[in-house]
Amino acid sequence: MGTLTFASPRVSSAEVEKRAWGMRRKREKDGKKMIIHLWSYLYRHVFRFWIKWILRQLTGKCELQRICDGSKKSAERTLKIEHSLESSKSKVLQSAVHAPEDEVKKYVALIMKEKKIDTQKDTGFSLKLQMCLLQITGYKKLYLDVEDLRKCPYNSSNEGHEKQLIELWNLLMPHEKLKARITKQWCDIGFQGDDPKTDFRGMGMLGLVNLLYFSKHYTHEARQILTRSNNPKLGYSYAIVGINLTEMAYSLLKNGALKTYFYNLVPSIAQMDHFHRFYCYLAYEFDKFWFEEEPESIMYFNQYREKFHEIIKRRLQDYDVVLAL
Repeated sequence: MGTLTFASPRVSSAEVEKRAWGMRRKREKDGKKMIIHLWSYLYRHVFRFWIKWILRQLTGKCELQRICDGSKKSAERTLKIEHSLESSKSKVLQSAVHAPEDEVKKYVALIMKEKKIDTQKDTGFSLKLQMCLLQITGYKKLYLDVEDLRKCPYNSSNEGHEKQLIELWNLLMPHEKLKARITKQWCDIGFQGDDPKTDFRGMGMLGLVNLLYFSKHYTHEARQILTRSNNPKLGYSYAIVGINLTEMAYSLLKNGALKTYFYNLVPSIAQMDHFHRFYCYLAYEFDKFWFEEEPESIMYFNQYREKFHEIIKRRLQDYDVVLAL
């Protein structure tokens, strides 16, 4: 009985070279990553301490003082202060970034004692550090407040929730009365079905509050964008896109990308109102972006959303960024 054999697939020399090139590229990337990780480790655990020590001997000031002296009052100063505190080996300095608002002054005094800072020689340091700590702790508290609102589900049995939803309709459609609570009319302002509550599942009440804030404080712009969203060629679902932008704003807040925005905008404690204003900026800018890009179809929404997301992230990398309508 004969044996059954299979011919080995032939691989062209070009394919062999391509695979070899790919393997070389992978080894190069892995090598670069290893060098970066090694340098990062050595800097954090060895070099940083000695660099700070040498600079203190030369200037007579600790790193926190040098940051306050060398950075203007903006996100740059607060971000550097935050990084310095988090990178410190001192438990006092590390815990300062989590200080509640009513204990900020106490932590400023503890830091100055820990770093042996003479208030008579550096009269402005304590106030500058206090402002930075208020911004840092304010950002953390704002995130918790936003997260609580996001986790709060829309409840059609809640009179307050229902009132806000109806108010949204009245602001956007002042000349058309809502015929019923559950109706296809909701599609006219960009919800998916006859009951908007199902569209709030991802972002909870945060999605509705953002939509309502924009409609209440920028009524003309909100109605204008709603009209544009009904464009027969470039139209999109106004409310659904709005909730999607809420998710974008939330993710930027969560990963810390919004620190430059808040640290430049708010001199002390950021409030929920400041987050809503950033959402309004996104809603207005996205509509401009969408019509400038002229997508072939709403089916490409995710692709263009990601492109817009990258544009916003790049803007937020600027220490001096100020984003407003």
